[in-house]
Amino acid sequence: MSKKWYPVINYENCIECGKCVGKCKNGVYEQNTTKPNVINPDGCIDGCRGCQNLCPAEAIDYVGDNGEQKTVQCGCLCN
Repeated sequence: MSKKWYPVINYENCIECGKCVGKCKNGVYEQNTTKPNVINPDGCIDGCRGCQNLCPAEAIDYVGDNGEQKTVQCGCLCN
């Protein structure tokens, strides 16, 4: 888990489809809603781009993202 890598939502672009909320199994997002509220950034796995890859509105960036592709063992098949 990481304190240096977590999603930041651009709510101007977000269409509230809920794909990111449903994808993350690490408790990063508030559940039972389609609006992506990051409530546990420490739960995000460093380098995981699972929710970003699913976002049809390209509304997700990450704190700590320097553009480097990382090999990740997150189990969500995001690479």
